[in-house]
Amino acid sequence: MNFARTYEWLIGTRYLRSGHRRGFLSFITAISVVGLMLGVAVLVVVMSVMNGFEQELRSRILSVTSHATLMGLEQRLPDWQRAQERALSMPGVREAAPYIESRAMFAAPERNVITGAELRGIDPAQEARLGGLSRVVTQGSLDGLLAGGYRILLGSALASELGVTVGDSVVVIVPEVSVTPVGVEPRRRRFEVAGLFESGMYEYDRGLALVHVADAARLMRFGEAMSGVRLALEDPLAAPSVVRELALELGGGYYVSDWTRIHKNFFRSIQMTKSLLFVILSMIVAIAAFNIVATLVMVVKDKEGDIAILRTFGAGPSNILRVFGVQGAWIGVAGVAGGLVLGTLLAMNLESLVHLLERITGTRFLDAKVYFMSDLPARVQPGDVLQVALVALLLCLLATIYPAWRASRVLPAEALRHD
Repeated sequence: MNFARTYEWLIGTRYLRSGHRRGFLSFITAISVVGLMLGVAVLVVVMSVMNGFEQELRSRILSVTSHATLMGLEQRLPDWQRAQERALSMPGVREAAPYIESRAMFAAPERNVITGAELRGIDPAQEARLGGLSRVVTQGSLDGLLAGGYRILLGSALASELGVTVGDSVVVIVPEVSVTPVGVEPRRRRFEVAGLFESGMYEYDRGLALVHVADAARLMRFGEAMSGVRLALEDPLAAPSVVRELALELGGGYYVSDWTRIHKNFFRSIQMTKSLLFVILSMIVAIAAFNIVATLVMVVKDKEGDIAILRTFGAGPSNILRVFGVQGAWIGVAGVAGGLVLGTLLAMNLESLVHLLERITGTRFLDAKVYFMSDLPARVQPGDVLQVALVALLLCLLATIYPAWRASRVLPAEALRHD
């Protein structure tokens, strides 16, 4: 039995290399390996890009938004201190900070520009402990927001649209009214631009501005109330259950939200796209894998005399089947292994390659206004690599079955009739 397995292995691997008169078969075998390798590499790169895109999107979202939020049903939370204390006592909650949030209009009178965005009042000291916004401030700092100083941090895209920079001033108009001798007017206040932040997410860089929570309360007449409490958790994925538990322990009557709910369409579309791309690109791997069929059929046709001789020496159909099964398996393993290595290397250096192509062509491939980011991140996950390898090897083994079966059915007398 061991001898049989040995000669099947030796003959199968020897058929991978043809002599000088059979160089065409070696060329076809090489083409099959290269085609399979490219198909597997493309699949690995695409899966890695989808993983990197999802991770980068999640990271950038969580840099400017909270893991979870507890809000009052009437847009105000009078007992926010109790909610904050209870949140901080819960396991898994790293930090809890009050905030005020409202839609507002922002005007740069000197440039005759006005636009809308979200105005968020924060406590700089507590916000720094949340650990998100403090990392994306590019000019100035959160400490520049002083109570009573009426200073503001703008997203980079919002500042660009308004045409302002650090040191300039903007007028903030909120949906609250003041009664004056000339009638009812919307409440407004001039703020000095104390800094800029850039999260890499156009949605926030264009649509968010930060002020001190005391200034926001005074401008919007919140008094001692807040809009709600923002939570930072040890495990962001636990946000839905943690914030719901917090609301129940406080007796209910709160509106809760979390980052997975607000942005669920983003991540759902990413997962759906990833699954569809895997299926579609697996077809490319399947086409490359089934090139093995043509290669092995040609080898079987060329080696019919050898097969007949092996049969006359006592080799059975199962032995012949294993000989060509070994050959097909070797082609599959070589193509898949090469594709995994090539795909992993490309994925790990993809950003550099994309930037190089952008410089060569003078074209910007990713517009942050459309794709939410300007880079093409990639993250190689072992689970995806293993999945690609298993699917590709399975396709290769399926492609090997017919040629190997056909070889096992060769009749010695028919094969040697014309020799």
